[in-house]
Amino acid sequence: MGATSKRAVSNSLGLAVLGLLMESPTHPHAMAATLRERGMDRVFKVTTGSLYDVVRALERAGWIETRETLRVGARPERTVYQHTALGREEFVRWVDELIRVPADEYPKFMSAVSYLGALGPDGAAAALRERAGRVRASLEEIRQGHREVLEAGEVPRLFVVEAEYAVRMLEAELGWLEEITADIGTSRLAWPEPVTGWVRGDGEARRGRRRHEEVR
Repeated sequence: MGATSKRAVSNSLGLAVLGLLMESPTHPHAMAATLRERGMDRVFKVTTGSLYDVVRALERAGWIETRETLRVGARPERTVYQHTALGREEFVRWVDELIRVPADEYPKFMSAVSYLGALGPDGAAAALRERAGRVRASLEEIRQGHREVLEAGEVPRLFVVEAEYAVRMLEAELGWLEEITADIGTSRLAWPEPVTGWVRGDGEARRGRRRHEEVR
């Protein structure tokens, strides 16, 4: 497929909803529970409000429709949704586009790494070590959750393959964190004298930037 196109629903949580409905018709409460059980709440921001907003948007776009309304005991009524033919078509097109075309995602961590020097060698090493510890914990949690899902035998590997991708990404990040931290310790990553404004924290560099912007 070619360049990306504007779609009626662009919230990535809509992709998750459509994906679940490709498996079977269900209601939003069960959608949220399934996403959390599979650890997909690390990929999609799942809140009750955001989920219902996305479901309504998908319904307005004609991508999903009501199948039935159920009431079990004294619980509130729950609306079961299913995808439409248009929804299935848009879902496949959306997934295909996301797989084929890399997108600029502007990660916050990368923006902070751009100014790692501002922390100084000791501060940078301490911050990187703490992040590495958090990444290790996340890695173990994802690995364990993925094993449990597969061992239960209720969900095919294909439905949770994103966990394998997440593990590879975190492994790569952890390797980089450990390497850079070691390089700081051995001075292979050298810290220059704090002569630039962004390291020193004075107003000179800011004034210089303003002058540059005025000239532009």
